[in-house]
Amino acid sequence: MTKLSIILSSTRQGRQGEKVARWVERVAKTRPEFEVELLDLRDWPLPFYDQAVTPSGLKGMYPYEAVQRWAAKIAASDGFIIVTPEYNHGYPAVLKNALDWLYSEWNRKPAAFVAYSGGQISGARSVEQLRLVSLELQLVPLRFDVLMPSVQNQFSTTGELLDDSWTKRLNGVLNHLTWWAETLKAGRA
Repeated sequence: MTKLSIILSSTRQGRQGEKVARWVERVAKTRPEFEVELLDLRDWPLPFYDQAVTPSGLKGMYPYEAVQRWAAKIAASDGFIIVTPEYNHGYPAVLKNALDWLYSEWNRKPAAFVAYSGGQISGARSVEQLRLVSLELQLVPLRFDVLMPSVQNQFSTTGELLDDSWTKRLNGVLNHLTWWAETLKAGRA
């Protein structure tokens, strides 16, 4: 079974991302190949990266207990879906910090992206940046993603998705994520 971690990267009050991440979680849990866990960065209060050496140089010897727990969680995952908004043409600083604290724990694992925005851009620019960072971390960013514009209009007041075509798109992404996760897991073994 593939251990899939869904990372909710917005920690803002009144965030729309929780609806998006819960929807991704519900869809992923319908798939028998996944063991799914939602990692809300609100629950992972990591200090800003302040070390004199790079994460690869720390070799897993992280100075903070919170980072040690984060490292163990990421190391145990076989693949990721990063749910991210687009803020000022980029992704949230809290996500950059969560990515930057680790190195080997991310290596040779697939990452898919579900991005959203309040306007028509749909989070595409944040995903473009995340793909570059992913490559440096030796994550394998998938070509296919879900880019959701006008997120405030996509869900009911109870958090239910209003247009099921998004679920079809997400299942396509999950198909690709399954292949990559299984292939890379075998390669890491």
